[in-house]
Amino acid sequence: MRTRLRRQLLPYILVSPLLVFIVALSFVPTVDTTVEAFFRVMPLDPPTAFTGVGNFRALFDNPAIVTSWVNTAVYVAIGVVASVVLGTAIAVALRRRFRFRGIMLALVILPWALPSVVEAVIWSWIYNPTFGVLNSALKSLHAIGGYHVWLGLDRWLTIALIEIVQVWQITPLSALIIMAALQSIPPDLYEAARVDGAGALSSFRRISLPLIRPAVAVAAVEALVLSLNIFDQVYILNGIAPLGSSVMLQTYVTTFEDLNFGGGYALSLLVTAATALASMAMLALLYRRTEAAVT
Repeated sequence: MRTRLRRQLLPYILVSPLLVFIVALSFVPTVDTTVEAFFRVMPLDPPTAFTGVGNFRALFDNPAIVTSWVNTAVYVAIGVVASVVLGTAIAVALRRRFRFRGIMLALVILPWALPSVVEAVIWSWIYNPTFGVLNSALKSLHAIGGYHVWLGLDRWLTIALIEIVQVWQITPLSALIIMAALQSIPPDLYEAARVDGAGALSSFRRISLPLIRPAVAVAAVEALVLSLNIFDQVYILNGIAPLGSSVMLQTYVTTFEDLNFGGGYALSLLVTAATALASMAMLALLYRRTEAAVT
């Protein structure tokens, strides 16, 4: 009896320390960041002092940080819509088996597999004003008369070009999530729809779309989180210039460039709260629509 009880408790005994470690690893930094966000923490100008909401007030008095919030909202809007729409289109196109499908899948997954830093460096070569592929291609097509500087001059153009890199990276994840949902749909439903005279578009709208909406919701939340926390592409393509900066870039600048750790803690806390609230709101909205469509 005791031996059997020990065998039943053994998995819990082995897993418990790991769970405690994981919880501590996430809980302790979160608590520390939350507490320090209400203090003045500047290593080069001590001492540490309690400021209440002073750090948060200073953040919204900083024009560069306010601009970064607006830029990040644009990154999120474009990233979520573009990645979900393109991911759905790619998933539908690759759902059926055909020749060289494996190669196509590998090419689709490649942008997601590459580190974001590597992708940003590759695209910085494409956008390069001296020898970039974009300038060469447009000039050979006689679309432009001479080479242009694409990044850092116009705010919205800079944001659009950076977001192209972001969408290029996160779309494969959306495609894989939605493709998995498409492949779980019974083929009999499409056969019945075909017998009833439904075309490809009608079958997608009446069969595929209602059944893959939970997967679309997951893909949208993934795109939202990744777009809200965009950093590498912005930093490598645009530096720390405020023109196309994101909130995560301003968190880095505030914390490590200005050495204002209290302000950096406050800004990171706001980003965490915005990510959690936006994710829960999107999941609630999309899943509610899914349940309504099914019923």
